[in-house]
Amino acid sequence: MPHVITQPCCNDASCVPVCPVGCIHPTPDEPGFASAEALYIDPASCIDCGACVAECPVGAITRDTAPAAGRFLDLAEAYYQRNPLPPGIPDASPPAARAEIEELRVAVVGSGPAGAYAALELLEHPGATVTMFDRLPTPWGLVRGGVAPDHPSTKSVTEVFERAAANGRFRFHLNVEVGTHITHDELAAAHHAVVYAYGASGDRRLGIPGEDLPGSASATEFVNWYNGHPDFIDRTFDLSCRRAVVVGNGNVALDIARLLVADPAELAATDMADHALAALAAGTIEEVVVLGRRGPAQAAYTTPELLALTDLDGADVLALSDEAKLDPDQLAALRSDPIGLAKAQAAAELTKRRRGASRRIVLRYLCSPLEILGDQRVTGVRVARNRLEHGPGGDVRAVPTGIEETIEAGLVLRAVGYRGAALSGLPFDHDRGVLPNDFGRVLAGTGEPIPGVYTAGWIKRGPSGGIGANKKCALDTVAALLADHSAGLLPTPATTPQDLDALVRQRRPTAVGVHEWRAIDRTERDLGAVQERPRRKLASFPALLAVAHGEDSMPTIPLPIDADGFRL
Repeated sequence: MPHVITQPCCNDASCVPVCPVGCIHPTPDEPGFASAEALYIDPASCIDCGACVAECPVGAITRDTAPAAGRFLDLAEAYYQRNPLPPGIPDASPPAARAEIEELRVAVVGSGPAGAYAALELLEHPGATVTMFDRLPTPWGLVRGGVAPDHPSTKSVTEVFERAAANGRFRFHLNVEVGTHITHDELAAAHHAVVYAYGASGDRRLGIPGEDLPGSASATEFVNWYNGHPDFIDRTFDLSCRRAVVVGNGNVALDIARLLVADPAELAATDMADHALAALAAGTIEEVVVLGRRGPAQAAYTTPELLALTDLDGADVLALSDEAKLDPDQLAALRSDPIGLAKAQAAAELTKRRRGASRRIVLRYLCSPLEILGDQRVTGVRVARNRLEHGPGGDVRAVPTGIEETIEAGLVLRAVGYRGAALSGLPFDHDRGVLPNDFGRVLAGTGEPIPGVYTAGWIKRGPSGGIGANKKCALDTVAALLADHSAGLLPTPATTPQDLDALVRQRRPTAVGVHEWRAIDRTERDLGAVQERPRRKLASFPALLAVAHGEDSMPTIPLPIDADGFRL
C-alpha cells in the first residue's frame, strides 16, 4: 500500500534521496519545487519500503490507510495526473564527490532554517568551521517564534538543526546583534565568508485609514507575542470583543484564526507563551473573519493547511456561497490548475457546513479592506466587494464592484506579508526588501559580487516559501560559496577566531554560546514536563539570560495551569 505525505510536510526534501524508486516529487532540482505546497508520493510507484518515513523530520508521512490520509492521497493523485513519472526505476548514482577543504571559516548571521541548513551543509566538509550569530538568546528563528504552537510536528525539524549545534566545528554567538555589537567589517575580517540569513522580521502595511488605531495590529506582533518572543512580552491585545478580523489569506492568517477560536485547554498542552494562554483563556472572541481580496483558488494558504483547518474541533469553519460557490465556468477555468481547483473545491464545501459550534471562522473572499473604523479604538472594517478579471497573461486580478459593507469587529490583525530590513554595512534593495544578490552572492552598488559576502533565505529572495524552500535556497548559496572558495575568490581572514571571541566578550558579555543555549533548552523542557507540555518558554531577556549564565537554573514562574484546567 502506498505512503502519503500529509499536512505537516515541511518541504525540506530529506525524503527524496532515500526513495529507491524516485517516486517523491517535485525534487529540489525540478522547476516546480520552489512553489510547491508540499511534496507528493506517487501512489502507483510507491513500493511501501518505509525509507521516507524514517527520514521525514516532521512525521508527515503515513500509510494510505491512516485516518488523515484520504484527502492528501487525492492531492497526490491529482499532482501525478498532471505530472506523470517516466516509466522505469531511476538508476542509483553515487553522491557527488566533495572537494577537499583544508580551512574554511564561515560566519552565518541568522539562526533560522536558512542559516541552520547553510551551517549543516558547510559542516559536511571536515575543514569548515561555522560561527552562527543571532540577536536573540535562542536559535532557530521562525521555527521557534513563528510556527503555530499547535503544530508541534513542524517544530520537530529543530532536531535536525541541533545536529549543527552538536558539531565540534560549530559555535553560537547568540544575543549578539551584527550591525550593533559587531560590525560587518569586523565579522568579515575574521572569516573567509559571511552568509547573511537573518530573514524578514518586519511587516507589510495595508496603507488604509485607521490602521494605527488601538485594536489594530500586525500579524507579526501577534505571532511573536503568543510564541514568547522576548521583544513582545509586554505587548497586549484586547481579546474581550466578540468578533476579530484577520486581513490576509495565507497560512499565518489561518494560524491566527485557528488559535483565536481554539479550546484554551488544548492550547494549554502546547508551548504557547504563558501570557498568551492566560489572555486567550479570558478572551470572549466568538467569530474570526478572514478576508481575502481574490477568490479561494488564488488564496495564498496551502491546501494542506486549509484541509487541516476544516478538521478543527469545537469551532465551525464556514464560507459564503456567493464568494466560494463554483459555477461551471469557474470549474472549467481551473481544470489546468489542480492546486487552485483543490482550494476552490474545499472552500465550496464549507458553504454547506454548519455544526452549531459556539465559535466559528468565516472565510471571506473577494473582499478588500478600505478603512479600519473607530474613534478611540477599532469598531469595524469597511470593505469593498470584488470580482475577478483574468488578464491576457493568465493573471487574475481583483476589481472593485462598487459594493461596500461594514464588518463590526473589536480586533483587526493584518497578515499581508513580512518585509526584510537593511543591515548596517551592507547594500540593500529597498524596493524588494532584500539584499541584492546573484544566486546568493551579495552585490555591491556596481552590480559586482562583494567577495566573501553571501545571503540565503527570505532576506535573499523575499518572504515566500517555507522551511523546505529555505533549505534549497541555503544549499544553492553554499554551492556558490564553495565554488568561489575552490576558485580562490574568497578573501583571507585578517584576524583569528580568538580575536573575534575576545571582541564579542568585550562588547557583549551576555552572549550565549552552545553550552548556554543547552541550559535554556533543558530548563524550558523541564518546566514544561511539570505540566506535560513540550516546553515552557522563558519569554523575557532577563529570564533567558539568567538561566543561560547560571544565575537561576530553574526560575520561579507563576504556573497558570493546573491539573484541573486553566486557572487565571
